[in-house]
Amino acid sequence: MAEPTGTARLAVLIDADNAGAKHLERLLAEIAKYGTAGVRRAYGDWTSTQLGSWKATLLEHSVQPIQQFSYTTGKNATDSALIIDAMDLLHSGNLDGFCLVSSDSDFTRLAARIREQGLTVYGFGERKTPKPFVAACDTFIYVENLETPTAPPKESASSSLKNDKALTKLLTEAVEAAGGDDGWAQLGTVGSNLSRLASDFDSRTWGYSKLTDLMKAHPDYQVESRSAGEGKSPNAYVRRKQTGRR
Repeated sequence: MAEPTGTARLAVLIDADNAGAKHLERLLAEIAKYGTAGVRRAYGDWTSTQLGSWKATLLEHSVQPIQQFSYTTGKNATDSALIIDAMDLLHSGNLDGFCLVSSDSDFTRLAARIREQGLTVYGFGERKTPKPFVAACDTFIYVENLETPTAPPKESASSSLKNDKALTKLLTEAVEAAGGDDGWAQLGTVGSNLSRLASDFDSRTWGYSKLTDLMKAHPDYQVESRSAGEGKSPNAYVRRKQTGRR
């Protein structure tokens, strides 16, 4: 996942027709890791009873509801309104990034266009979100990962990590790219590599709150902490476990 800056100015644009209100509080807490959400807007037809669960939540979290009537059956006017506002905000020059909240592939081109302008795009959606939209974002976070965490995985879960081919491929590429001649790689660099390789990489997907915990649980890797000097926090390093003599 992308490194948070804390001071980045962000616009949060929510497709309320395609997102659930129950995740809003945790979603905003997640966004706070990346910057300040100065713009908070939710788009939908607020005269519809289908958005009733959103109304109290929006007021509580200072999110501005943007009314968009459904003029024609089968046409999503909400998407168009969100995209038009996003382009206006993009050209205002007052932002560092956007948070697009939707599981709808219709925002794929919008995400790509914002990135072309040099701004960061954070996407938030359900696991059903089409891959093109996920890939178009710098970082994509599945809202299921924002739900209250359950107990940490048991040690037996390490075998499932080893058998996950997609995860194995990602970790191998990320660690090898960051590794030195001895195979050891700084974990922070590995995390950055993982974000570049897969915008939706998130250790919480496998039940671990931090990348460090996931790497420690994986049977193919070893993690060690190294001193960074007096008064500094130690750095974590990781490498693939050695199998046999070199």
